[in-house]
Amino acid sequence: MTGRWRLLSAVALTAALAACSGPDKPKPTPLESLTPTLKGKQIWTQRIGDVKFPLSVATAGNRIALATSGGDVFALDPADGHELWRADVGSKIAAGVGSDGRYASVVTTENELVVLDSGKPLWRKRLGGRVVTAPLVAGERVFVLGVDRAVQAFDVLDGRLLWVQRRQGDPLTLMQPGVLIAWRDTLVVGHGARLVGLDPLQGTIRWETAVAAPRGANEVERLADLVGPAARVDESVCARAFQSAVGCVNAERGVLSWTKNVGGVDGLSADTQYVFGADSTDRITAWKRSNGEVAWTSERFLYRGLSAPIVVGRSVVFGDEEGYMHFLDRDSGQPLLRVQPDGKPIAAAPVRLGAMLVAVTRGGTIYAFQPE
Repeated sequence: MTGRWRLLSAVALTAALAACSGPDKPKPTPLESLTPTLKGKQIWTQRIGDVKFPLSVATAGNRIALATSGGDVFALDPADGHELWRADVGSKIAAGVGSDGRYASVVTTENELVVLDSGKPLWRKRLGGRVVTAPLVAGERVFVLGVDRAVQAFDVLDGRLLWVQRRQGDPLTLMQPGVLIAWRDTLVVGHGARLVGLDPLQGTIRWETAVAAPRGANEVERLADLVGPAARVDESVCARAFQSAVGCVNAERGVLSWTKNVGGVDGLSADTQYVFGADSTDRITAWKRSNGEVAWTSERFLYRGLSAPIVVGRSVVFGDEEGYMHFLDRDSGQPLLRVQPDGKPIAAAPVRLGAMLVAVTRGGTIYAFQPE
C-alpha cells in the first residue's frame, strides 16, 4: 500500500473504533461508596484552556510543560503552578508537549514541528507525514515519531535533520500516540508490535524484539501497534500492543522478558514490583514485573473510560471520563481515595513529579495533588 492509503486507512480505522464506543457502549459501573483511607492535599490548580488533542505532560528540569489545543504552550512552576512562560505557536496542536526543561516542542495540525527555547520560538520545520506522538527532547536533539512509525532526529538548536530511521511499515497504523522514550543512552521506539532500541546519535538499530505476535484473518485484526505511554523501570521497558498483549523487554540486552495476551488500547505504568494497566472493558490488572504473573485484578471501574495509570507512592492512579482520579492500593487494588478536579474527563495519563501528582482535564484545569 502507498503511504497515502496507509494514512487514510488509519484515519478510517480510528473512526471505526470511535464508533464502537458510541451509544451502544455499556453503562459505566456505578462508583461504590468510599471512606478514604489515604490522605493527601491539593497543592494548587491552574486553568489553561481546552485540551482536545492527545496531550502529553512533560515534567523535566523542575518544570511542567503542556499545551492547549488552540496553540498555547506553557511552562509552570511545580511549587505553586504559576506561569513561567507562555508561547503561541500560531496554529492548533496535534501532538505535544516534549521538553527537557529548557526546550519544548510540539507538532501542529499543519504538520509543523515547532521548537521553543524557554518560551521563545527557535525554529519550525514542516514534516512529511502526520504526527500524534509528543516529540522527545533529549541530548540537544528532538526526536519525532510519525504515524507511519518513521523516526526523525533534529538538532534542537537549528533544526537540522540529523537522521531518519524509516522501515517497511505495516499496512495499517494507529492514529494514537506510540512509544518514544529514552532509556539511558538508547532511544526506544515502537514499530508495529516491536520495541526497537536505536542509537540516538546515528539512528542505527541496536536491538529489536516483538511484544506481540500479530494474528488474524485481515489487516485490522492483525493491527498490534505499541501504544504509549510505556513504562520504564530499572532495566525494563514495558508496553502494550494494541488489543493484543502486554509485555516487558530487558532494554539492557534487548530481549523479551515476558508477554501476556490481553486486550486493551491504553498505555501502562510500573514500579519495581508490578506493571499496571486496564483492558478495553476497564478491567484493571497488576502483573508481576519479574515474570508477568497476575498479582490482582479489579472490575470496580468497568466501562468508566479509564486513562493510562501512574504509580505514586503506595497508590496506582487512574483517571476516568467523569473526571475522577481513583487512587488504588498498588498491592491489592483496593480503593483508597477518589478526587474530582472539575468534573471534566481526564485528558491524559496523570504524571508524577517527585511525590506530587499532576493531572489535566479536558476543560483545561491542571490539578496538583500530593498523597501522603
